Amino acid sequence: MPGNLTLEDLKAAVKRGDIDTVLVAGIDMQGRLMGKRFHAQFFVDGGWEETHCCNYLLTVDMEMNTVQGYKSSSWQTGYGDYILKPDMGTLRLIPWLPGTALVLGDTLDHHGHEVPHSPRAILKRQVARARALGFEPMMATELEFYLFENSYENLRDGGLSALKPVSGYNEDYHIFQTTKEEDVMRAIRNGLYGAGIPIENSKGEADAGQEEVNYRYSDALDTADNHVIVKNGVKEIAWTKGKSVTFMAKYDHRKAGSSSHIHQSLWTKDGKPCFADKDDKHGMSATMKHYMAGQLAHAGELTAFLAPYVNSYKRFTVGMFAPTKAVWSADNRTAGFRVCGVHSKAVRVECRIPGSDVNPYLACAALLAAGLAGIEGKMELEPEMSGDMYNTAGIREIPHNLREAAALLNGSKMLREAFGDDVIDHYHHAAQWEISETDRVVTDFERERLLERA
Repeated sequence: MPGNLTLEDLKAAVKRGDIDTVLVAGIDMQGRLMGKRFHAQFFVDGGWEETHCCNYLLTVDMEMNTVQGYKSSSWQTGYGDYILKPDMGTLRLIPWLPGTALVLGDTLDHHGHEVPHSPRAILKRQVARARALGFEPMMATELEFYLFENSYENLRDGGLSALKPVSGYNEDYHIFQTTKEEDVMRAIRNGLYGAGIPIENSKGEADAGQEEVNYRYSDALDTADNHVIVKNGVKEIAWTKGKSVTFMAKYDHRKAGSSSHIHQSLWTKDGKPCFADKDDKHGMSATMKHYMAGQLAHAGELTAFLAPYVNSYKRFTVGMFAPTKAVWSADNRTAGFRVCGVHSKAVRVECRIPGSDVNPYLACAALLAAGLAGIEGKMELEPEMSGDMYNTAGIREIPHNLREAAALLNGSKMLREAFGDDVIDHYHHAAQWEISETDRVVTDFERERLLERA
C-alpha cells in the first residue's frame, strides 16, 4: 500500500494546523532515510517539486565517512549535488512524530535522470524488465530485530557492554512474554499502520528480546519502501519509549541472528498468479521453476547484496535457523530457498539468506534479476533437497564471508548485464571498503583472547 496522503490532503492538513513538518527522504546505500525536514507550508507552496542533496550520500559508509575511490563522486569531482525528487505516491502521515508527514524521493542527476546506482533506481529498472516480460513482481520482507531496555543514549555513553534484552528467555511465539513488551510493540504496530504500512502482526522471535514485525506483501517497489519506513519507524518509536533496537544480522555470537526473509512471486498484469500449477507435485509452474533455477545458479553472485557487511556472515550458523546452503526445498527452514504455500495460488519462494541489515531495494533487485535470467534462459530447476541441509555435504554453500561474496559479485556477468558495470563497480567498492575497515580494527575478542596469553 503506498502513501496515505495526497498533496491536496496535505494542503488541507497544513491549513488546519495539523501538519507543520514534512520529511523528504532519499535512500542511501545502507537503506537508510537521508533527507531534510521542510516547513509544511513551504513544501505545499512548491517545495514538493524537488530539493537538492550532496552527491556524497551515495558514497559514504555507515559512519558517514567520505569514502574515496568512487567514480560517481569524490573530492576530485567536488562533491556536487543530486536532485531529490519526491515521489508523491509515497506521501504519508507519521503518527509517532507530532505534526509530521513523510515522502520518499528518487535521486536524480542534473539532467533529471535517475542516478543508476541509487537503490530505488536499481530496483525500478528490474521491475520494468519484469513488466516488459508481462510479469508484476510481488514481494514481502519479514523484519526481525532485538529490543533492549537500554536507551540509545545509554549505549552511546558506554552501555554497550551491558546490553539488556527486554526478555530473559527465548520468546518465540510466546504470548506472556510479549505481553510485557506491549508498551513498545503495540505502539509500533499502530504507529506504522497509521503511516499507511499494512501491518499484519508482530511476534516474539527465537531468542531473548528478539521481535518480528510482518506487513502485507505488495509490488516489489512498495515492499522495499515499506521496509525502510518500518525500520526507521521501529527505531524512532523505541527511542520515544526509552528503549533501543538493533537490526544487526548478528549482535551476539551466542544468540540467534536477525533475518529479513524475502518472499517472491510473479503475477500477471491483471492479477493472476504465474507461479501456481495445480498439476505439479508442489503446485509450481514452469515459470516458477525457471525463476528459482536462475536464483540458485547465481546465488553466490547475489550474496553481497543479501549480506552486505562482514558481520552479516556471522549469522549463517548451523542450528540457529539461518541457512548455510543455497539450495531449495519445500517448507524446510534449513534451506536457503524455501518453497511456501505449496498447492495454493500463494505458492512462492522465500529466500532465507538476507539478514535484517539488508538494503531491501538492492536485495529485491538482485533476486529479481537472477529470477528473470532463469526465465529468459529457460533454466532447468535442480532437484529438491530434503532433510537436514546443515549436515548435508557436497551441496552449494552460501559464501562464507564478504570477501568471497564480493569477488563473486565483481565477476558476475549476469548482474553486470542487469545492473550495468558502473553499478556493480560502485557496490563492489563499497564491499571492499567494509572489508578493509574491519580488517584494520582490533576487536574486544582479540584483546580478551590474546592480551595476556599471546
